[in-house]
Amino acid sequence: MADPGGRLARSAGLAGAATLVSRLLGLVRETLLAAYFGAGNQMDAYFVAFRIPNLVRDLFAEGAMSAAFVPTFTRHLTLHGRADAWRLGVNLLTALVLATGGLALAGMIFAPAIVGVYAADFSAVPGKTDLTIWLTRVMLPFLPMAALAAAAMGMLNSLHHYFVPALSPATFNVASILCVVLLTPLMPSLGWPAIMAAAIGVLAGGLAQIAVQWPALAREGFRYRPRLDFADPGLRRVLLLMGPGTIGLAATQLNLFVNTLLATSQGTGAPSWLSYAFRLMYLPIGLFGVSIATAVLPTAARHLATGDRAAVRVTLSRGLGLMLLLNVPATIGLVVLATPIVRLLFERGQFLPSDTVETAAIVQCYAVGLVGYAAARIASPVFYALGQHRLPVLVSSASVGINVAASLLLVTFMGVRGLALGTSIAALAHGASAVWLLRRRLGGIGGTRIASTFGRVIVASAAMAGVVAAIHSWSLSTLPGGSLAAQVVRLGLSIGAGIATLAVSARLLRIEEFDDALGWLRERLGSNPAG
Repeated sequence: MADPGGRLARSAGLAGAATLVSRLLGLVRETLLAAYFGAGNQMDAYFVAFRIPNLVRDLFAEGAMSAAFVPTFTRHLTLHGRADAWRLGVNLLTALVLATGGLALAGMIFAPAIVGVYAADFSAVPGKTDLTIWLTRVMLPFLPMAALAAAAMGMLNSLHHYFVPALSPATFNVASILCVVLLTPLMPSLGWPAIMAAAIGVLAGGLAQIAVQWPALAREGFRYRPRLDFADPGLRRVLLLMGPGTIGLAATQLNLFVNTLLATSQGTGAPSWLSYAFRLMYLPIGLFGVSIATAVLPTAARHLATGDRAAVRVTLSRGLGLMLLLNVPATIGLVVLATPIVRLLFERGQFLPSDTVETAAIVQCYAVGLVGYAAARIASPVFYALGQHRLPVLVSSASVGINVAASLLLVTFMGVRGLALGTSIAALAHGASAVWLLRRRLGGIGGTRIASTFGRVIVASAAMAGVVAAIHSWSLSTLPGGSLAAQVVRLGLSIGAGIATLAVSARLLRIEEFDDALGWLRERLGSNPAG
């Protein structure tokens, strides 16, 4: 039998491989949006309008629902069998359709009031508020679609399916890309603004996320027949956990909401710069945070269902160590290479060099909190598997308070960049607090080992940073010019040298998580590539 670290690395690797595809397609989508619409009024309206259904989706559908549902579903599956777990799944899907459909309908009715509060400063630009309201109404039906996709993902993860669920966001991006490319030229002939193509793409993407996962569920034996039984103890437990869960996992989403709210007062382009920058951050967060959390939660839930807390501690220790190995270098890499990355990805069409400067600076400020985002994403759901409801609520609430205070302070002398830095400070506080409190609840999570890993990763990352900076400086003088080919070669050389340096340093420093990840990679490339 494989060791726990190897199993976790394999599960995280499957999710990470699919997430990589999804995040790269997400960057392609954002690159297209930047080229078509830049960082002007239409793009500001779109990002603000999408933030509203996306906030509710993150809080309710993907965040709290997943944290409450996955441990409960896994417990039913482990202790009572599939038939009982399927009944819970059907009940939850019905409840989600009714709840999120009602929220979407209410949002569409009250969109003018919501946008009026959320983006009051848009009224200074003629037509900007009306466009934001229109886009909000068009995209709100995405909420129930995302809820169903998240429930399907939770069930599949509990059944050890990681690749297809993690790939489902890729289908969202493919649908969005196709709509932007194919429909944007048609919008003016319909009397609609061109940005409406992107809003239609959101709905098409929501449907695609459900469609790609449903066959895998069907093959496992799941059949949906509308049913809602509030007497089901499993459903009551999920609903009971979702209340505090919404607050307990809300920090990142609420902090982004606060950022967007404050950014609307920073002039045209500010909401777009923030959104482009955080989209770039989605790549490491997804690969090195969400994918690890996706593997940790059902594994920890299974161990807790059988009362094996020692195995939970090992799982978390390995997960956090793997997170540090991946996120610390990612943080440093983004800080060092933010400008060439943003220039390569976004600077074309309507996206100007001045937009690159602002977006890159915001990326650097967001990158500071990357470890915090990932640590909170891994640790917080485990509290709900433990039946601990209050602690993540208190930690998340404190994090939001820190973000509001830091953002209001920093925005006064750093502008929109201060909003990103404030969010990073809050994320670090959130992640550190969640891990520390979880350590106390579990009676330890291998803190000495994690600290040792962290120290060695810092040394390896420092070596990587020096090499990356030197290679990038050399490549600028050796391969000057702004052509796409020159940019790709320069960035490729810098990133390649950085990865090589990190790998050599990790091996010399004997970082165990590096061996876990390398073993998974060898297995995937070796005799069992389809496993």
